[in-house]
Amino acid sequence: MGKLNIFEISLNNTRGVFYAGQNLLGHCTLELNSELTLRGIRLKFEGRGHVHWTETHQKVTWKYSRSETITFSDSEQYFNQEVLLFGILPSEGRSTSSLSAGRHTFPFCFVLPEDLPSSFEGVHGYVRYVVKAIIDRPWKFDHTTKCNFTVIGILNLNSEPNASMTVQGQNQKTLCCLCCASGPLSAEFSLQRRGYVPGEAVPLSAHIENSSNRLISKSHVDLKMISTFHSTTKSRSVSKEIGRVEEGPIGAGQTFTWDRQQFVIPPLPPSYLNGCRIIDIKYILQLSVVPSGLSKNLEVPLDIIIGTIPLLQVVENNPPRASEPSQALVASDQPSSVTYPMVMGGPGTLSSPPSYSQLPDLPIFPPSYYPDIPPPSYSESMLGSLGVRDEDDQENSVGNPTHMPVYPYYDWGYQPTTMN
Repeated sequence: MGKLNIFEISLNNTRGVFYAGQNLLGHCTLELNSELTLRGIRLKFEGRGHVHWTETHQKVTWKYSRSETITFSDSEQYFNQEVLLFGILPSEGRSTSSLSAGRHTFPFCFVLPEDLPSSFEGVHGYVRYVVKAIIDRPWKFDHTTKCNFTVIGILNLNSEPNASMTVQGQNQKTLCCLCCASGPLSAEFSLQRRGYVPGEAVPLSAHIENSSNRLISKSHVDLKMISTFHSTTKSRSVSKEIGRVEEGPIGAGQTFTWDRQQFVIPPLPPSYLNGCRIIDIKYILQLSVVPSGLSKNLEVPLDIIIGTIPLLQVVENNPPRASEPSQALVASDQPSSVTYPMVMGGPGTLSSPPSYSQLPDLPIFPPSYYPDIPPPSYSESMLGSLGVRDEDDQENSVGNPTHMPVYPYYDWGYQPTTMN
C-alpha cells in the first residue's frame, strides 16, 4: 500500500457477534511508513437487506423468437450512519491534514438499533452488517477497509404460542408393481413440541407400516430450511437440506418404529427473520420413506420453529452447560480507559461508552431474559461462507472478502446433525 502499512478495523468482541440494541465497540488502526496527507478519516456503519436474481424467458412473436433476461430485486436499509475520526468531512471543504509515520488508533462506539433482523447469507439475498473505514484523500483514490459482523435478532420461544405444542402428521400411498396395486405404505411422524434452539436434541417419533409387497430401501428425517426472497414484483423460494438422520430397509409386510433417534439442531438463523421484509425463513423436519424401484418417496413434513431463546420449561428441567469464554483482549492492546466517538443507530443522545476493561468478550442476553441461564457459545453457520463484496467496494479495498455469520449454540453435550 506504499505509505500505508496497516489499515484495519478490530471489534472488541473477537467473534464479531452482537445482539440488536447492544454497543458495537472497536478501533480502527493505521500504521504509516511515512507521513500521510489526507482530508479525513471516517467510519460508516451500515445494515442492509438485499435480494436479487435473474430469470431467462423465451419471447416469441410472429416475426422472431429470442431469449429475454429479467432481473428481480429489492433492498431495505436498517441503518446508515457515519462518524468522523480525524480531519474533516468531504462536505466541509478541501483543506488537508497530516498524520505522522507510525501507528494511530481510533476507538469507536455505535449503538445498534433495536429489532434488527438476524444476519443471513442466502443464495438470492442477504441481511448484512458492516463497518467501513475510509481514508479520504482529495484528488486521489481513497483507501477503504471493512469488517463484517453478525447481528442476532431475538426470537424468544416463550413468546411463540405454538412453540410448546405437540406437532404430528401422517401420510400414505399405494405402490404399484407392474400393473397390480399392492397394499398401502403408511407413516406417522410426531414431535413432542414445535420450538427448539440450536444445540437441542429433537426426539424423533415415527411409525412406518409397509403393507406393500415392495422392499423399502430406507427412511430418513431431514431438516430443511426454506428461504423465500421477495422482490418488488415476484417471490422465489429455495429449499436447502441442512442435516439428516437415516434408518435402514423395511421388508415387505413389515413395520418399523423410530423411538430412540434424535436430531440435534445445528447453528442456524432463527425462523421468520423478524424485522426483514424481503426475506422469510421457515424450517421443516420431514420424514421420508424411500421405496425400492421407481416410486416416489412417501413424505410427512412437520413445521418447526428455531429460536434464539429456549423454552423456560426446557431450561428448568435440563439447563445447558456454561460456554467457555473466548480469549479477551490483552490489556496492552488498548488502554484501560479511552474516549469513543459515539454514534446512535436510532434517535438518542450521545454519551461516553464504558472502557475496554469493563466490556465482556462474549455478547450476553439483555437483563429481561433468564439471569440464571448460561450464555450460549457462538458457532459458524452451517450454511457456509459467501462473498461479501458490495457494489461500492473499490478495487483497492482491504478486509476479508468472505463472511460466515455466527449464531448461538446451546451446549447440551450433543454434536449437531449434518448431512454427512
